Amino acid sequence: MTHNEIYLAIAVMAIANYITRVFPFLFFVKHEPPAWVVFIEKNFPPIIMTILIFYTLTSIDFKAAPYGLKEFLAIGFTVFLHLKFNNYLVSIILGTLFYMGLVQFLTF
Repeated sequence: MTHNEIYLAIAVMAIANYITRVFPFLFFVKHEPPAWVVFIEKNFPPIIMTILIFYTLTSIDFKAAPYGLKEFLAIGFTVFLHLKFNNYLVSIILGTLFYMGLVQFLTF
């Protein structure tokens, strides 16, 4: 892949990202968002947290030590963060970083 192709790919991704961020504001300036958009807005963070928990649990081998200790520590830490701060963004980001740190740096 040449440098021009890389720059083109970055430009296309930046434009696509910009359009997806601006579109809702342009579309709903004079209209109330439909009920399904409000529903998604309200329920998207817990859905993301559920997906992350299932993703975390898929790699556990319960027949070998440490029997999912890292994963359950990360889930417990995320639950603690969410109960403490009641903020999905903080819980998702810090819980994911904690899990990645455990996976990368803790070896049993």
